[in-house]
Amino acid sequence: MATFLNIDYPTWWFLVVGAVFSGYAILDGFDLGAGAWHLFFKKEESRRIALNAVGPVWDGNEVWLVIGGGALFAGFPVVYASLLSGMYVPFMLFLVFLILRAVSIEFRSKEPGKVWRLAWDISYAVSSIMLAVLLGVVLGNVLFGIPLNENQEYEGSWLAFLNPFALMTGVTTLALFMMHGAIYLAMKTEGRLFAKVTILIRRAIIFFIVVFGITSLYALLYIPHLSDDFSSNPALFVVPLLAFLSIANVPRLARKHKYLSAFLFSSLTVALLLMLVAIELYPVIVFSTSEATNHLTVYNSCSSQKSLGIMLVIAAIGMPLVLAYTVFVYKTFWGKVKMDETSY
Repeated sequence: MATFLNIDYPTWWFLVVGAVFSGYAILDGFDLGAGAWHLFFKKEESRRIALNAVGPVWDGNEVWLVIGGGALFAGFPVVYASLLSGMYVPFMLFLVFLILRAVSIEFRSKEPGKVWRLAWDISYAVSSIMLAVLLGVVLGNVLFGIPLNENQEYEGSWLAFLNPFALMTGVTTLALFMMHGAIYLAMKTEGRLFAKVTILIRRAIIFFIVVFGITSLYALLYIPHLSDDFSSNPALFVVPLLAFLSIANVPRLARKHKYLSAFLFSSLTVALLLMLVAIELYPVIVFSTSEATNHLTVYNSCSSQKSLGIMLVIAAIGMPLVLAYTVFVYKTFWGKVKMDETSY
């Protein structure tokens, strides 16, 4: 098997897919979190400022989702097919709410009527909440497992994704994004809206810590395969330790009004939690609840070695370009939101 730096191509591609989805979770996560808070802002001006905080960047953030989906399809087509078959309902709902959120942002300010704007405000908030929950539901099912037969084909019911762990992971994802989004809004707002956002940050942190603790305890008690790697390799405990320290650092920095630093540690928390997911999974990508031999791994579900090698070269060229574009956009629109005639 072809290798580079003693890591085989399937593993490299597993890391690439994980890195891209981590980038999406960090970047679009605060967008979704900000949207989830939208109806908590009562004044028209506050809602417009909150929208304009994410307005210049939300569509660019979704580029990472498109790249992630493409990378998964290219590198692990069997996973792509089986996962979309099993998670058909949440994925279709995800697409519907993804469209609704985009339409809500763009259409809200096209008419001055209160009913018109309220309708799109509700659509924006609900779609942001549901997108975060659905992402967590899919992740929860990947970790818990889905019923796959010996041909690695989905054999469960269309509502099998509604299991307790997946729903708890969905709520945890929402809580994490709401904390992430509230901190981002604190960096972008001032005055009375800023004061309100600082209160929301405290609530979001408490919400996240509570649901994260409950979900983690449930996983330890009822999903033992997620902790197998940590039991066999205690050195891996450094990752959950770093995640714990990162989470603990967010409220400390928020209390000191160091919101940029809090945002960086919130982003680090997202990255470390997804790193935990990668450790809990590898070399499996999707667990099978039917038979262990039916698991989808990086080796039995990947494309050919030649294809993976060529795509790694393309990824090595393309990902820095996407990252450079992202940095350019954020640098261009850095600072507090200023309303003008081009604002939403």
